[in-house]
Amino acid sequence: MSTNVPDDDVETAIMTMELDAADPASLVAVLAKYAVVSRGQNGCRNIDLSASTTHAGRFVVISKWASPDAARQHLDSPAAVEMARACEGLLVRAPRIDLLEGLSAHDLA
Repeated sequence: MSTNVPDDDVETAIMTMELDAADPASLVAVLAKYAVVSRGQNGCRNIDLSASTTHAGRFVVISKWASPDAARQHLDSPAAVEMARACEGLLVRAPRIDLLEGLSAHDLA
């Protein structure tokens, strides 16, 4: 089974952002605000902030989008740009961002 589905056939896109904190308390505050503000963005179906239980100081933002294009456009939004700027000096490395096809991640209606 191929997982290469054309963008117009994808019902849900999932974006993950993995961030390793130099200053966990400050980073959590930035990411919590980002999650709340981003939930209202065009195409956002949900966004959650999680803390790793296996890597101290690692946080993961998991968001579901109506399409891959909506997720990509969000990265240039004021909310994402503000979050990126606020993370300056709070991370031990650049964040890892991935965009996934939502093969079984459907909204519950």
